[in-house]
Amino acid sequence: MWHKPHLINALADLLVLVAAAVLLAAGTVWLVRVPSLPIRQVEFMAALPHVQRGELEQVLPSAMRGNFFSIDLDAVRLALEQLPWVRKVEVKRVWPARLQVYVEEHQAVARWGEGRAELVNSHGEVFAALLPEDEASRLPLLSGPNGTAREVMTRYAEFVELLRPIRRRPEQLVLSSRLAWQLVLDNGLRLEIGGDNPRLPVNQRLARFVEVYPEKVAVLATKPLVVDLRYPNGLAIKLAGERKGK
Repeated sequence: MWHKPHLINALADLLVLVAAAVLLAAGTVWLVRVPSLPIRQVEFMAALPHVQRGELEQVLPSAMRGNFFSIDLDAVRLALEQLPWVRKVEVKRVWPARLQVYVEEHQAVARWGEGRAELVNSHGEVFAALLPEDEASRLPLLSGPNGTAREVMTRYAEFVELLRPIRRRPEQLVLSSRLAWQLVLDNGLRLEIGGDNPRLPVNQRLARFVEVYPEKVAVLATKPLVVDLRYPNGLAIKLAGERKGK
């Protein structure tokens, strides 16, 4: 072998590669285990109107184990995403001792269910959180079967636009277990809209109500309590103090 220079050169190159790999592995182990290089700062990159400082201080310490290289960023992310108002989190390292945290808070657009501890965000997702009473009272109340929050929110937005010409605002929208719609306006009037029907779609029924509202409903001397829009060729009105009227 000593008379074959090319084999000696190949063996030398192999030894160099092995030595480099060993040094790299040893360096990696040292970086992970060394007690130095701690995380000294956690920087939140956006204002957090609803997440409380005390909540952050409660969940972060147990997730921030290790140094700059060994800390588990997924563990930090998952810990923060357990907080009520947190929808999504991204975490990144910034040399030499800092974490940058990007938190997306839920943007509440409605109350959900009984309106006590569940809200609907702008993505149509239900999340559990509490709002101050003055803020909560300004949000509409939506409800429906499990998994229908996005559909109910979308329909609510459609109803808001349909009712705009008569300057009435929907405050409650319910989708029943039988998939029938019920709407309560800001003046307390309840609209029984019913379920979707290809012959008479829900939006068409509400548009018909908007058309007749100024001359048939708004002018009534006795306050109307319920308007039933489920009739194919008209509507039924229940007045205060009466069993039924048309």
